[in-house]
Amino acid sequence: MSNSVSIKPVGNHVSTWGEGPRFWNNSLFYVDIEGHALIRLCLDPIHEDVWDVGERIGTVAPTHDGGLLCAGDSGIFSFHLQGTEKKLLVDPEAHKRPNNRFNDGMCDPSGRFWAGTISTTKQTGDASLYMLDHEGCLHKKIHHVTNSNGICWNATASFMYYIDTPTKKVLTYPFDNTTGNLGTPTELIDTEAAGIEGSPDGMTIDVDGNLWIAMCHGGAVIQVDTQAGSIVRKISFPCVETTACTFGGAHYDRLFVTTGLHKTLREPDAGKVFVIDGLSTHGFPVVPYKGSI
Repeated sequence: MSNSVSIKPVGNHVSTWGEGPRFWNNSLFYVDIEGHALIRLCLDPIHEDVWDVGERIGTVAPTHDGGLLCAGDSGIFSFHLQGTEKKLLVDPEAHKRPNNRFNDGMCDPSGRFWAGTISTTKQTGDASLYMLDHEGCLHKKIHHVTNSNGICWNATASFMYYIDTPTKKVLTYPFDNTTGNLGTPTELIDTEAAGIEGSPDGMTIDVDGNLWIAMCHGGAVIQVDTQAGSIVRKISFPCVETTACTFGGAHYDRLFVTTGLHKTLREPDAGKVFVIDGLSTHGFPVVPYKGSI
């Protein structure tokens, strides 16, 4: 790792389990799953706004009309910050999978919202990945998942990268950006076989096509070359629960990393957002949900 790279906490909010960071309108939006909170971290000057959404919330995405799209215990719902209005849109597993909740997700390059579920009782194959299209219709895209997590697309929208955390693997799906259809997946990398401690969680992609993956329980973010399927480098953190990451800042050259609190360890700054500067690469602006809600 270059000596010019720095890692430091930013902001004061401590999440029980921070996740799902997205940089939008000069602010970092993220969630505290177990704290039932949506957080907005403004950078200039630094201050935070926190909204209690009344349930475990796994992910957040901006919408084209200035609102937010969220997913959590109750399903997929819209949320407007001004009036804190919460509107349930759909919950595909309410009756069939009562022990499941929505986890990570984001919008694809065409502005459709993808979000997956997690089996909170760790029942293998009980969860799924869904896509909310522009018309507000929900489609099940990947079956037999246990803990749906990191998801992102390459610059040409020809591939989707996806993580089902317990497998310790990152899969590559051929992607049709016009329809949202997926092809047959191939294994990009097995992080366990590569000797990386922890489990792959949230991730993002840079303009060079490298994935940046937070290793939950591993206290690190790894950079993966998607052409070679190999690890370029590992950046270690001062706390073990590194959960997700995204590029942000004025030039999208700062990597923001959410963290959580370990069950037994008492670590300074755990639960805060960290920022990595000096990476010599940058990411892409977030695509908002372009459908109607």
